[in-house]
Amino acid sequence: MLRTLRQWLVLMVVTSAIVLGGCSPQGGAQSSAASPSPTQTASTPVTPASSPQTVGLPRLNGTATVALVVKGSTITAEIDGTNAPVTAGNFVDLVQRGVYNGLVFHRVVREPQPFVVQGGDPQSKNPNFPPEQLGTGSFIDPATSQPRYVPLEILPVGAKAPVYSKTFAEAGITAKPKLTHKRGALAMARSQPPDSASSQFYITLADINFLDGNYAVFGYVTQGMETVDKIQQGDRIESAKVVKGLENLKTDAKS
Repeated sequence: MLRTLRQWLVLMVVTSAIVLGGCSPQGGAQSSAASPSPTQTASTPVTPASSPQTVGLPRLNGTATVALVVKGSTITAEIDGTNAPVTAGNFVDLVQRGVYNGLVFHRVVREPQPFVVQGGDPQSKNPNFPPEQLGTGSFIDPATSQPRYVPLEILPVGAKAPVYSKTFAEAGITAKPKLTHKRGALAMARSQPPDSASSQFYITLADINFLDGNYAVFGYVTQGMETVDKIQQGDRIESAKVVKGLENLKTDAKS
């Protein structure tokens, strides 16, 4: 009974940590949330052509390596465009644009047990922006002067293409996702609408399996989890760089 209550409390904390965090196309709040090991990859990239929501979005055809510097220490992550081409492409494109430089980790949840660290709200670059309002921002594409949103994108094990714009429960899928919420997973924060992810992301501090099939994992920390474990609310990303695989980023995607 005590264990069940504890799991329920964790679920409540988790849900609020992932569903209360930023602007969505529908005007809601943008959210969110593996041992530190390399990403699982398939032999050939999946294609996002089955979803009209992916048209014109950046795509990562393969993998890329990103280095985040926090408190003078480097966190290295392998970004998996093989299994999450649109989600990974969006993140790598934002890193390459310098969007994450100077942004704050505005949400850190370690109690009642380790959960996630979350950042990526562009509003946090302004040190005078009210901290209590962080988690409400999205990336504004300078080409359109509009927020850029990416669809929920999750590849089931054994499938040839990801499921777009639906959670596994909504799509009636019982298979596990190819990319799971292991400790060290990077995934996109979003609000309740499935296609509301933009720039906010989270890193899991433990295995958070009940998020599988609900949020889009796009990579894993491969080095520096000890730094992730020490991140405190208000810590800034000093720099974010693509150190390998930039040639796999396609920013002129037509489908």
